[in-house]
Amino acid sequence: MLIPILTSIVVGYFLGALPFGFLVSRAKGVDIFQEGSKNPGATNVLRVLSAKFGRAGKRLGITVFVLDMVKGAAATAWPVIAFKMGVWDAPWEHWDVVSLISLGSALLGHSFSCFTRFKGGKGVATGAGGFLVLMPVSILIALLLWWLIFETTRYVSLASILATVSLPVTSGIMWCIWGWPPFSVVLISGGATVFVAVRHRSNIGRLMHGTENKFVKKSEAEKTPDGPH
Repeated sequence: MLIPILTSIVVGYFLGALPFGFLVSRAKGVDIFQEGSKNPGATNVLRVLSAKFGRAGKRLGITVFVLDMVKGAAATAWPVIAFKMGVWDAPWEHWDVVSLISLGSALLGHSFSCFTRFKGGKGVATGAGGFLVLMPVSILIALLLWWLIFETTRYVSLASILATVSLPVTSGIMWCIWGWPPFSVVLISGGATVFVAVRHRSNIGRLMHGTENKFVKKSEAEKTPDGPH
């Protein structure tokens, strides 16, 4: 099992470290580390590029979110494919451990990318892509919850945190009833919740003090002299 584990750590990290937010922003002449929240994640890219380039910028922000999800899904799925193809001389029942290690490495790579001086995003989209492979029902529930909270409050950070919290809850319930997903996946989803909460600690502080930035609809922003806050 040593070779699969070491390989998953390396491949997972470098997949996660691909700095799509930074690259897409730079292609438009924007240093995302100097704009908005100075975070290269999809949320800040969407906010900054939308303000600068309108609908075209919004599409680019959505593209970054999708790409970050894809790299999380790829980091999680490739060990399963390798096991099925017999690439490794290792027991099939350990597939979940190797996939989870690869996903965890991808989250670290995304948040501390070697390509951007170990700065990165908060891992929500990358984690969502990985868990879409491991627990599709739970992640779809989490995405629905994210949308409901965001539409109600317009806080991306709050929606992301609460959606992530729902993962160990829904997956734990399903494990108790059907024995699936594997309990290791339930545990790691709890770990992901802690990871996302830690990465959002500054947002949590601003939410508690009522100073967190909202995504304001264009029609609402036009009514406000200062624009969106």
